[in-house]
Parts: sequence; structure tokens; C-alpha cells
Amino acid sequence: MSVIAKIQRANSQPDARPSRSARNDMLALAIAVTATCMVAAIGGKALSQVWARASGIGLGPDQLLTNALLLNIALVIFGWRRYQDLHGEVVARRQAEDLARQMEQTDPLTGCLNRHSFAPRANQLLATLRERGETAALVMLDINDFKVINDKIGTHGGDLLLTDTAQRIEALLPPEALLARLGGDEFACVIPFTPGHPERVDHIADAMLATMDRKLESHRLSASVGLASGDRQNRLGNAPIDANGLLHLAEVALFHAKKQARPAPLWFEESLETELRYRCELELAIREAIPAGEFVPYYEQQVDLATGEVLGFEMLARWHSPTFGLIGPDVFIPIAEEIGVIAEMSESLIRQALRDAREWDPRLTLSVNISPLQLRDPWFAQKLLKLLVEAQFPPQRLEVEITETSLHQNIAVVQALVTSLRNQGITISLDDFGTGYSSFAQLRKLPFDRIKIDRSFVLAMQEDSDSRTIVETIALLGKGLGLPITAEGVESAELLESLQSLGSFKGQGYLYGKPQDAQATREFLAERALLAPHAHDVSLASSRQAEPAPSTQPSTMPQEWLRTA
Repeated sequence: MSVIAKIQRANSQPDARPSRSARNDMLALAIAVTATCMVAAIGGKALSQVWARASGIGLGPDQLLTNALLLNIALVIFGWRRYQDLHGEVVARRQAEDLARQMEQTDPLTGCLNRHSFAPRANQLLATLRERGETAALVMLDINDFKVINDKIGTHGGDLLLTDTAQRIEALLPPEALLARLGGDEFACVIPFTPGHPERVDHIADAMLATMDRKLESHRLSASVGLASGDRQNRLGNAPIDANGLLHLAEVALFHAKKQARPAPLWFEESLETELRYRCELELAIREAIPAGEFVPYYEQQVDLATGEVLGFEMLARWHSPTFGLIGPDVFIPIAEEIGVIAEMSESLIRQALRDAREWDPRLTLSVNISPLQLRDPWFAQKLLKLLVEAQFPPQRLEVEITETSLHQNIAVVQALVTSLRNQGITISLDDFGTGYSSFAQLRKLPFDRIKIDRSFVLAMQEDSDSRTIVETIALLGKGLGLPITAEGVESAELLESLQSLGSFKGQGYLYGKPQDAQATREFLAERALLAPHAHDVSLASSRQAEPAPSTQPSTMPQEWLRTA
């Protein structure tokens, strides 16, 4: 049992031990007083006999009287000594109980209130303020990326950071405000203000973010702040909201504040809770959908822009949810990454895609995206190779796409992963190129086989000269480094013509059809005789014997592909 648990257990019966100690004290005191009285009564007679004997008058003190006197003297000494010991025990116990009570109510690291004592104290303050016609805001602050920072600076450094944060927040608060550390890197405070005039709270919240915005070693510190106002009713609408209700609303606001591009205080609104409730439902549904096989691969054509020949497909994830319908990856991928199931989901999708692609013409490639979180897994390369072996899929036909932004998280790990995969014959592409901060040194250090231009630049290159310049620069960069280029977002004939003028590209986009599921993709390939020999549908092949099925399509046929796909 921990020390805190022992203290809490000892403190659960606060009246029993003091009463027993008091009884023991009284008993020891009674023995000492009684023995003292006996010494006084017997001692006078015994001393007179001793004096008479010394004067040569009497026979000396009586033996029984002497023994009684000595016994009572011993009882006096024992009683007073025992009384002092028991009194010391009571004092020490009361000090321990005061310490336990303090530990129960305060955070031992920062000295602030803790979660256990915060709600009662906040309710008392709210009641006092409402009697005066005022209200309060509950403000929650969370240090962004605290786990990463704590790993870098160590546990002791993390404790110092938390203590410093508490001191900085406390220095900004008015005298009546409360401050608590709820746990980890979360702090909460209650700040009084006049109803309808939250400017005071806004100013303090801005100051909190400002004092947290600083550099700590190699990391840039920042924080997120969520706020909830106390001038609202509880969920039943029959009483003012209490501290626990305000804490929940502030946590909802804090959750959304952490998703903002730039740190800024965010007040709770009803729409935020609706969105959070929907997200919680999505989280639960995602966990259940993976073993149920609701996540399925869709395939987008990758085409030689010069000839129109289909060169392969990129696998894109879709969620066929019986509750929410068809959901795109922009919704569920970030959530899957946050709740830690992205690796399991990705491996399941890649496993399905490899089985599907095995039925395609051996000349066609399969491209798959991997999450930046999967790059942190030192066993990812082995897991991917295991999937290839299970599906009996040639690694030379597989292309793994790594986003540019993931290169800055751990360049050494990415380099080891890329090298391991390339040694097995897998092609590695740098995805979304142009959106991050890759340098020429990184491109030389990491042995990529292909560069993919982000769709945002391709879509804007007709109207935006800067985007066209970026596309042209990437094309020249790829030519100079000997890296082939893939352009995403080819959605019009004009864009196709512009890209063709810049060189030889592989492209993909809605001009060639939207992503399709495995069955639709298989039918598309069957019509063009682009299935593997063992996978041809006999009835489909026989119905088209009179029609030659060229293996390539001219560049003038993208609209036809769109209709037939």
C-alpha cells in the first residue's frame, strides 16, 4: 500500500484514535496523581520515623511503610513519564493528520489545490459570488506536447516545468481566484467577473498563453486554454451550474482549443459539445469497425500523362459504416491516429489491397500511404514484408508513400525504414511534396524513388502564378535528381495540357475517374484486359472476343474513362 493510501486509510476514522489516546492520557495522569497523593500521605509518616531514628529516639521506619513509599515513588515516576510519552504521541498524530489533510487537499508538487478539493472550494466561491451578484469563469490550461517535452528534459525537468507553470499562472490571478492542478499538465482556475463583462477573464487567459509561449531548450513551449462561464444553468435547468459541470464544459472547450492552428483562448459553446459527442461516437465506432472489416480500400488510377496508359493505382481508405454511411479518410484517419489504432487499421487495409492487386496485370503497381505514427514503429518494415509474403505479392509492384511533414519528426528512423524497404525492392515516394520543409540535403540523404506534387499546387497552377512556378521548380528538381514525378489533382484537360508541357509525368485525379472499390476497379480492368491471366472472368472475356482490348489508352480518352469507371 502506498504512503498516500495509508494516510487516507488512517484518516478515514478521525475520531476513534484521539478518543482512545485521551482515555490513555487520563489513566496515566490519574495513576500519577494518585501515586503522588500516596507519597505525600505515607512520606510524612515515614520521614518522621527516619528522623526519629537518626536522633536515636525510635526504632526507625516500618518496613511495610518504606516499601509502600518506594512503590508509590516509582508509580509517580512511571505515571508522569507515561503521560509525557502519550502526550507526545497525540501531538505527533495530530501533526500527521494535519499533513494528511493537507496532502488530501493540495498537489504535493506545485502546492495548488488538487482535483479532489477543487470542486468543493470552487462551489463555495461560486455561491459567494452569486450572493454578490457576480459570477466566475472556469479556465483550463494544458501544456501542448508535454509528454514529448518531458521525454526530452527528463522527469525532474518536467516537474520543474509544472512548478514554474503553476507559479506563472498564480502570478496572473486576482486574490479571490482559485488555482488547481488537476493532474498531469492540466491546470484549472476559477476567476470572478461581472456578468456580461468577461473582458477581465479574456485578458488573463491571453496573458496565460503569452507567459507559456517561450523556448525551452530545443522545444517551443505553448499551451491551450478552454473557458466556461458560470452564468448558466445546469443540464436540468433547475439550478445554477456547479463546479463539476463547469469543469466538463471547460474540458470540451480545451479539447477544441488544442485543434486550433494558432493558440487562442476558446469559450465553450453548445455546438462544441455536440461535435465532441459525435467524435466520441466515432471513436467507439472506429474501434468496432476494424475487426468488423468496415474499412475498405478504394483505388484511384495513376496514369502516364503523355500516353494515357494506366500504370497503377493508389489505395485510398474508405469507411462503410452502417451508422454513419460512407466516410472519407479526412474524418477518421486523424481520430484513428489519436486513439492509437491507425497501425491496425492500415495493416488491415494493406492486406486487403494486396489481395486485390494480385489479380491485376503484373505491370500495374499499387501505392499505399502510411501514417507518420507508423514510421515510429521499428518493426514496421518487417510487418509490411510479412504482409507481402502472405499475399504472395511482388515487392517490386508496391510503392510506399511517405508524407513530407513526417521527415522532420525523426529523420534517422525514417532513413533506416526507407533503406530497409528499398533493399527489399519496394519503391518509396515522397508524398505531398512542397507542403513541408524538405531540403536538398534531405532528398540526397533519403533514397526516394519518386516525388509526388501536392494536389493544392496542381489545382491552382492555372490561376496562381506562384503555384505554377512551384510545380515547374519541382519538375526541374526531379529531373536534376533523376527522380520521376507524380502530379496529384489532375482534374481538367487544361491542367493535363499544362503538365504535359512541363515534361514526363505520372498523374492522378478526377479527370480519369473517381476512386472506386475493388469490384468496380476489377471490372474496369477486365474491360481493358488488364487483369492477371488467372483472374480473367471467362464470361466477360468471351463476350468481348470480337473487340480488340488494347493495353494502353491514348491521351484523348480520359473523358471516356470517366464515363466507364
